[in-house]
Amino acid sequence: MSQEREIRVASGWGMMAVNLLLLIGGVAVFIGGLVMAEGGGRRGYAYQERRFQVERDYQERLEAHMRAWEAAAKAKASGLTVEEPAPPPRPATPAMPPDRTPLFIAGALCGLATAVLGFVFLFGHFTLQPNEARVLILFGAYKGTVRTSGFFWTNPLMSKKRISLRSRNLNGDTLKVNDKRGNPIEIGAVVVWRVQDTAQALFDVDHYEEYVRIQSESAVRHLASEYPYDPGEGEGAEVTLRSNVDEVSAALAKELQARLQKAGVVVEEARLTHLAYAPEIAGAMLRRQQAEAVIAARQKIVHGAVSMVEMALKELSEKQLVQLDEERKAAMVGNLLVVLCGEAEAQPVINTGTLYH
Repeated sequence: MSQEREIRVASGWGMMAVNLLLLIGGVAVFIGGLVMAEGGGRRGYAYQERRFQVERDYQERLEAHMRAWEAAAKAKASGLTVEEPAPPPRPATPAMPPDRTPLFIAGALCGLATAVLGFVFLFGHFTLQPNEARVLILFGAYKGTVRTSGFFWTNPLMSKKRISLRSRNLNGDTLKVNDKRGNPIEIGAVVVWRVQDTAQALFDVDHYEEYVRIQSESAVRHLASEYPYDPGEGEGAEVTLRSNVDEVSAALAKELQARLQKAGVVVEEARLTHLAYAPEIAGAMLRRQQAEAVIAARQKIVHGAVSMVEMALKELSEKQLVQLDEERKAAMVGNLLVVLCGEAEAQPVINTGTLYH
């Protein structure tokens, strides 16, 4: 099982200055090296031009000397006394300047490499907002997790997986399942969860968000099969889905936490959002609930009526307002129960005789 460990990384602002310096400086050195290399080539071309010019001047002076020498030879043949012209001195070859073009090209290549390095280093920057984390992986090896918000820099060869640490809502679909008694019901739940261990969420399960969704659905199905929808007759204080919402929600949250702990997820809250009988039995169950409600109401009405009749007879006996035999008491009780328990208003009947006639 993977375990998260925090890692310290460099501040992004300081490294941004270094990267920009490398990038801009490398570009400047590259361009300067190319310019200097081109200048060195031009100087070599100028040197060759100067050397050819000196050689042409010397050849011209030598041709002039040959013509003067031929003229002097002809004059001597004619009997004239002339001085032979002196040959022109050969000029010294101008010194060739050192060729630094390879050095300039090497400098340009170094500048290019520095600029490329600065550009690659720019990919090592990343930002983190509050309640976010970055998992750093280098060539398949887990290096650590950054949780502090801000602007940072790390090795650009590291892959930086972003994981949100904020609370999330999972509003599950409405599921059709059977409760503890086998009655088909529809049930749905909402789960509030967040990632606690980024290493477990990323490495111990495949697609932790999908894992949370599937396990939540499975937990809701299992929960529905553990409890009945409504309490049955004569079963006492039984925990049910409809009556004990807090207990059922707590049980759901506990089961979800046990299932999702492998993925490094914490369940903050789990609540049922939808609970109803399936359509095929909803009508029958509604009639059953209505009948139970009517019976409960009747029981309360009868209980109240009997209490009122008992109180009336007791007060009449204590105050001795009238003396009633058992038959008259029975008639009085019947009349009072009809008035108190009847759904329609009682119609008075005037008796002009006695109870017996």
